[in-house]
Amino acid sequence: MIRGTLFSLLFASAAGMAGLLVSQPAHADTQQLGPTDETITTTIVFGVRHEEQLKRYIQETVTPGSPHYRDFLSLREFVTHYAPSPGQLRVTQRYLESYGLKVDKVFKDHLAMTVSGPSSAFELVLQTQMDNYKEDDVRHHPHRRHHFHRPRHQPHMPRLLLDNDVIAVVGLSNEYQFRPMHASKAHISHADALQLVPGSNTIATGVPGQYTVADVANLYNINPMYAEGTTGSGVTLGIATYADFLKDDAYAYWNLIGLPGKADRITKIHVDGGGDFGADAGSGETSLDVEQAGGLAPYADMIVYDAPNGSQGGIDMFYQIVSDNRVDTLSYSWGLPEIFYYPELNGGVDYTNTMKALNQAFMEAAVQGITLFTASGDSGAYDTNRSLPAPYFTTPLTVDWPASSPYMTAAGGTTEPVSLTGRCGSGTYPIDVQGERAWSWGYLADFYQTCYGLSPIEAGVFSEGGGGGVSVYWHRPWYQYGIVGVRRSEPGQSMTELDVNPTVDYLDLRAGYAGRNVPDISMNADPFTGYLVYSSADGGLLQGYGGTSFVAPQLNGVAALVNQRNGGRIGLLAPQLYQMLRRYGYGPDSPFHDITDGDNWYWEGVPGYDQATGVGTPDVARLAVLLSTHNGHHGHGGHHHGH
Repeated sequence: MIRGTLFSLLFASAAGMAGLLVSQPAHADTQQLGPTDETITTTIVFGVRHEEQLKRYIQETVTPGSPHYRDFLSLREFVTHYAPSPGQLRVTQRYLESYGLKVDKVFKDHLAMTVSGPSSAFELVLQTQMDNYKEDDVRHHPHRRHHFHRPRHQPHMPRLLLDNDVIAVVGLSNEYQFRPMHASKAHISHADALQLVPGSNTIATGVPGQYTVADVANLYNINPMYAEGTTGSGVTLGIATYADFLKDDAYAYWNLIGLPGKADRITKIHVDGGGDFGADAGSGETSLDVEQAGGLAPYADMIVYDAPNGSQGGIDMFYQIVSDNRVDTLSYSWGLPEIFYYPELNGGVDYTNTMKALNQAFMEAAVQGITLFTASGDSGAYDTNRSLPAPYFTTPLTVDWPASSPYMTAAGGTTEPVSLTGRCGSGTYPIDVQGERAWSWGYLADFYQTCYGLSPIEAGVFSEGGGGGVSVYWHRPWYQYGIVGVRRSEPGQSMTELDVNPTVDYLDLRAGYAGRNVPDISMNADPFTGYLVYSSADGGLLQGYGGTSFVAPQLNGVAALVNQRNGGRIGLLAPQLYQMLRRYGYGPDSPFHDITDGDNWYWEGVPGYDQATGVGTPDVARLAVLLSTHNGHHGHGGHHHGH
């Protein structure tokens, strides 16, 4: 067991560096200021042609023995087979221009176009009313954009746009949308932070809370890949984010731990002007994403895409990524509960088409062979709790978007072995985690109750943990059928505001739904067994940081190593993980370690697949061998194609 430095455990609220929060029940402390007269920019998204054929083709690209196994498409081939026709684009553009709107850009994949014009023109086209709002709910939402515009009621898509397969108009609301998926023990009540800083050239510290990428390599058997010369060379990995960062932060982190790597390998691409810079904007999230992914693949090139934090920023960023088709792997460590797109939580306005529009970009990435990873969340089984917390709201079993997308690989979290000593009256209280387990801070509950008479909610540790559960929106994908442990959604789940009289029940979640189960695979994410981060926006070198936002870029770096070893892209990873689980289980040839202890406040770590850790944690060297066994076609799956 790895033992850490003794320190005091007294916690209040767990928070990360930024905490950008999301849509809430529409009446809560939101003041309507009247009609807006602003110029608005939106993105119109078209539906793919032959969607079912596209889904089948994606499945074939990750199915060994299929004639299309790893036969990924170039951008030109995708446009030819699945994008709307040029005629559809022309008709749509003429229609919009007839209302005084301007088409500013058509994305190269022909699935999206940005459109700008006066709010009054959008109101005519979509038969809605655009209003300005002021947000004063600093208790629940301290980092929201406090002035914004959004539709007063549900927009209506005109027949001509529907006939031309338009599925979404994104950007009518410019509220902050997404939150970064990291957590920190430094913000827990009365906790004394560790002060130890690694010496120069200390690649692996061996100290929980101060782990580096070299510790990750030790924990998950990555070192055999480095020994054979696999370092990510020739591969381009991507980061998608909503905050700008300083390249020098990543280089400072790698230099601090003495990590050799390729020089000047980071490229920034600012979409729609890029994201904000600063602690509240989430720059620390971007820094850690780059440091972790690039640290595990130290000779890979990196492209960091950043966009403004909002629904349109996300759409434009991902459609830019797939239109560029330059990255081989990519991670994204932001999200929000999928039910926050429902009309019941948005004043009657349905934003689920925004999820559908973004899911299309993930499908395009899959058919191009780009391997996508995303964080499953840091609020355990109760994904809404970070934004709408207990005891002010109920905590329904919910999952995070886009982790619930069938075309993302969802990264979950574990706790590594650690010994902690908490201050308890005039004495101490030992807390020992004996083996790797599903991450939640439930293991601190006895300490709080015994020493301070606090419940997990009162102590502020509920519901920190690895996100996981069952989607109530996205149907169970083909690759999860027949997997023992995959579940349906639970009954009796509702979103209710409790600190008003009378209480308000906004949404009852559907029960017994055969939804997408998350996560797919996990690695260490607990801040108490977490990591060092270098972020100038947050004060420089930080310690005690964790969250599934570390796991997603770590898997991104791992995938870059596998790409190099394989000689080309490997595509959507999640189906391939379940294929290996069916074939190897947890036997001697398995690339997985089964996590059978711990929980994420509801779902328990049990033998086999579970909603706390997915298939478990990886033996990366073994996983790489199995993913490189059947190379498939590389005519379209190399690193520099289809631009």
